[in-house]
Amino acid sequence: MTGDVAVLGAGMHPWGKWGRGFVEYGTVAAREALADAGLDWRQVDSIVGADTVRGGYPGYVAGATFAKALGWQGARVASVYAACASGAQAVDAARAQILSGLADVVLVVGADAAPKGFFRPAGGDRPDDPDWLRFRVLGATNPTYFGLYARRRMAVHGDTVEDFAQVKVKNAAMGALNPNARYRKRVTAEEVAASAVVADPLRLLDICATSDGAAALVLSGMEFARRHGAVDPVRIRAVSTVTPRYPRTVLDLPDIATDSAGSTVAAGPVADTFRASIARAAYEEAGIGPEDLSFAEVYDLSTALELQWYEDLGLCGEGEAAKLLREGTTALGGHIPVNVSGGLASFGEAVPAQAIAQVCELTWQLRGTAGDRQVAGARVGVTANQGLFGHGSAVIAVR
Repeated sequence: MTGDVAVLGAGMHPWGKWGRGFVEYGTVAAREALADAGLDWRQVDSIVGADTVRGGYPGYVAGATFAKALGWQGARVASVYAACASGAQAVDAARAQILSGLADVVLVVGADAAPKGFFRPAGGDRPDDPDWLRFRVLGATNPTYFGLYARRRMAVHGDTVEDFAQVKVKNAAMGALNPNARYRKRVTAEEVAASAVVADPLRLLDICATSDGAAALVLSGMEFARRHGAVDPVRIRAVSTVTPRYPRTVLDLPDIATDSAGSTVAAGPVADTFRASIARAAYEEAGIGPEDLSFAEVYDLSTALELQWYEDLGLCGEGEAAKLLREGTTALGGHIPVNVSGGLASFGEAVPAQAIAQVCELTWQLRGTAGDRQVAGARVGVTANQGLFGHGSAVIAVR
């Protein structure tokens, strides 16, 4: 075990389409996290920014961009990019600095101002870029991939469009209780079914939107936390940032091939899929198992993908996710609530911020301050998502 780090502060700029720049959003979240921690920006030893590729050059050096916006004060700085796993990578970089003794207090910030519609690759012709190729050669936008994955679950496990709709119904009900969510309106299964088809079998309400938003955390070493008066803070116990292994039997875009052709690594049997390996690495580091979890925050790019995470996190056996949902196990009040924040279904994607936002939700739940969406007796929470190009992302926090 590598050792715990304390979460002293958590802050967020509400998700939406606000028409302003990512720096403004990130600065709001950062100041809120600092206030929550009871610290001044000048007390921060290091700042780690999760990058956005949509913010021009400032987005590529997000750490320094936020440091300047808050006021240059000489802190260490790092900027990281790992697509949707950027926030987890930022948390991991901050944790490494703390555990190595390079910093006592680290501010982690992610923010984005997303375009209208689905995400597109950056401009220019790049025939060696798998993300560019999947758009230009396959025409496989993100919703196309979500639809293909939903079809796979239907064919392999017998999931139905009604099951997918119930994921949205559940998450919308919890998002309605979250003041930071973009969509705060309950929906019915009939409303999901009546929404426009985007990528068959998925409809508009099955797929998350693109959003503006920001999230921030103030992390510290346990000794600093005690000196600061935080006797029993929320603690990050594990961060998983693993990569896939060949052979890959389930296609994950943008990679078009699933085998190791052309690789220097010999193909051999693998114990589990990439997503399952993300969770396994986190469990092993934390010294816990899925049976120890109080709740989970997972990456519901689509309703079908949330169901897949149930299995990949070990909340149930393969093919049993829809049964878990139907029984109410993953709803608020169930044995293992999932996406009590409302998930991406209620927030939408603000890419560099979303893995950090998941840890914010873990923090509020473990503190017992989540209000009407509080999970009773929450002691252990896990986040899970996946970054394009093979970036794992999972965080386990405890209280």
